[in-house]
Amino acid sequence: MPTAVTTQSRHPWRATLRTAVAATIAALPLIPLAASEAGIDTVPAVAGVVAVTGAITRVMAIPGVDAWLRAYAPWLASAPRHEVPPGR
Repeated sequence: MPTAVTTQSRHPWRATLRTAVAATIAALPLIPLAASEAGIDTVPAVAGVVAVTGAITRVMAIPGVDAWLRAYAPWLASAPRHEVPPGR
């Protein structure tokens, strides 16, 4: 049986971009309120959220990190435990 290769592992930057876009869209309704309460400008807040979200997603796409996630946090891994990860 051929093993499934996750799109996150095949295209990690695409997965990062998709997550960053999703996080931006999800956070948009709350960012002006949070920025107003904190007394900060909204644009840097949005940029910070997008940058951190993208960085975390990219790190999670690294094969070694994905292997660790499969062992200790399978709900965060790129594929279920029963699937063989790409390159193995």
